[in-house]
Amino acid sequence: MFDFTAFQDGAIAFLVAFVAAGLFTIAFKYIYQWVTPYNEKALIRQGNLAAAIALAGALIGYVLPLASALSHTVSLPEFAAWATLAGIIQIAAFTGVRLVALPDVKARVENGETSIGVYLAGISIAVGVLNAACMTT
Repeated sequence: MFDFTAFQDGAIAFLVAFVAAGLFTIAFKYIYQWVTPYNEKALIRQGNLAAAIALAGALIGYVLPLASALSHTVSLPEFAAWATLAGIIQIAAFTGVRLVALPDVKARVENGETSIGVYLAGISIAVGVLNAACMTT
């Protein structure tokens, strides 16, 4: 027999977690776009594939550890702490790549070099996978 009360409790917990994760993702997106030296919104509206790929990779790289945190934490404050740390790590990874490996990243993204977008996305996703895995210990 279907236990509606158990479903209702689970559905409420799901909605709280989903909304929290969504809000953290939106906040990360805006902070990440503020940190990058180029205007993703304008570039993507102009059809710049490099900017779109780089931003999509950053978002995927961020939500991977969020998914891990959601499945391994027991409270909303604990999840919020892990979500904050995941965002800091993603932004630090981009900043490190920009300052150390690719000081010309701004010009290359603005010029629409797809290879730089793929590279940035790959780094973001790799960092996100490692970040997610480290949250399971």
